[in-house]
Amino acid sequence: MLELARVSAGYGAFQALFDVDMAVTTGEAVGVIGPNGAGKTTLLRVISGLLRPRSGSITFDGQSIGGLPAHQVVAAGVAHVPENRRLFPRLTVEENLKIGAFVPAARAELPSRLASMFDLFPPLKERRTQLAGTLSGGEQQMCAIARALMSGPKLLLMDEPSAGLAPVVVDQVFDLVQRIRTEGFTVLIVEQNVQGVLDVVDRAYLLEVGTIRLTGAATVLREHPFVRRAYLGM
Repeated sequence: MLELARVSAGYGAFQALFDVDMAVTTGEAVGVIGPNGAGKTTLLRVISGLLRPRSGSITFDGQSIGGLPAHQVVAAGVAHVPENRRLFPRLTVEENLKIGAFVPAARAELPSRLASMFDLFPPLKERRTQLAGTLSGGEQQMCAIARALMSGPKLLLMDEPSAGLAPVVVDQVFDLVQRIRTEGFTVLIVEQNVQGVLDVVDRAYLLEVGTIRLTGAATVLREHPFVRRAYLGM
């Protein structure tokens, strides 16, 4: 479904990614783990069209999307849940969800998409007229995920969904990821919470200083001596 080949990217004179190779197949949940500043957010920004790659290729469903503007990437079937959720706090939950359905194909199915999101996330239905900025952290993350799903994506990108949340809410967020998986969505998720993300993905890549250092099944990486020592405190 998604393939990156020797992708490099950065900001001005700073290079954040160096020849990154990565693949995600249909139906998978794939994680990208690594420390703060490793280039994880940059990776998702390049895939979703918010940042142009300096070199390399990005292919999605057989179509080259590297360098396309973000709205065309969304139309191709890729949705991005940004770090810190980035909701419109003075709009209601329902208004935030409607914004997620701005592409023409999704707009045509707005009522059914809203119904599907309220079925998938019942608390949002209860709070559909509530201002998004007044929701709890976990509810805001739920709203951000639902907003992305309103576009009807084939691939969902999630950037640090547990960032800044209390431990009990973090558990709820990873439960949300599990729920999305059971609905058949393909997910690429970047996280600093290594233990949490390895519990919900099939495979993972370890990104350090803009370079892929390790890759493998989540169960294998969880037992890898370097990952255990550097990221799991074992």
